[in-house]
Amino acid sequence: MKALANQSTLIFVSLVIITLLYLLAPILTPFLLGALLAYLVDPLVKRLEAWHVPHLLSVVLIFLSLFLGVILLISLALPLIVKQLEILAAQIPHLLDWAQNVGMPWLLQFVNINTLKTSIPATLSKTGWVISTFVESGFAAIQSIISIVLTPVVTFYLLRDWNKVIAGIKSLLPKQVAPTIIQLSRDCDEVLGAFIRGQLLVMLCLGVIYGVGLSLAGLKLGLMIGLIGGLLSIVPYLGSLFVVIAAIIAAIVQTGTKEAVISVIIVFIIGQLIEGYILTPYLVGGRIGLHPVAVIFSIMAGGALFGFFGILLALPVAAVLMAMFRFFRKRMAS
Repeated sequence: MKALANQSTLIFVSLVIITLLYLLAPILTPFLLGALLAYLVDPLVKRLEAWHVPHLLSVVLIFLSLFLGVILLISLALPLIVKQLEILAAQIPHLLDWAQNVGMPWLLQFVNINTLKTSIPATLSKTGWVISTFVESGFAAIQSIISIVLTPVVTFYLLRDWNKVIAGIKSLLPKQVAPTIIQLSRDCDEVLGAFIRGQLLVMLCLGVIYGVGLSLAGLKLGLMIGLIGGLLSIVPYLGSLFVVIAAIIAAIVQTGTKEAVISVIIVFIIGQLIEGYILTPYLVGGRIGLHPVAVIFSIMAGGALFGFFGILLALPVAAVLMAMFRFFRKRMAS
């Protein structure tokens, strides 16, 4: 009976937290990202502390190292990005020509042009809708800038006071359920840490595989498409979808030959096979244990609640929820 009461308390607290997260969603992004970054970096701080480096100095050293690392990465990548953008700019006239002579005629086979002529002016005449959409976009842009500025600040302060934050949370736990919650937190930490580290490695490997593969296939924009696809692969299926569509369009615009398109498809298939049979099983594995349909639902739910950043955080949150489910199932079975 006592165990059932403890579980009811945990479920109630979880529901309250989820409700608060939903209500505060518009302002939570920098705090969630800051907490995630602090969580990822804290093991490095603890490693320095194990070498008898003071805590605050460890935090400052790690924070500065990350900042300088980002600056170095940008400085190294910037010339490459500029070169790829120059290639993209040179391809724009060809892309517009292709869209006018090939893309639009193909599209008009499936779209009634008369319907478009009547619906577009009617839509544009709704001035209030246009203005409200513009204002909402402006607020969204301002909110994104604020999030970008606040995230490193939140990360630093959380990292500095991480031990105090954890100790404070533990002190708030009821004594009856404290051991249960602490053990559950350790299980979630193990699953979440392993998943995030593995997913980052998968992103890096996919970016290199697609970038190098498409470049070797003769695609001038292959490196840019591959690296962007690698970054987007943090959202399941989005990176793959971007790579295959963007690379095929680039191949058609650049050469217009079937051979180029076939080469792109071969690179894409090889990348998918490596990801599906080597990278994901070995680097991420079945740590989440979610069905593919549940993965898609998690991503859509994250996007609906928190926008783009919700999509990014959907799978880590799903990993934690799955760890909680396994924990409670084990407790009920025992």
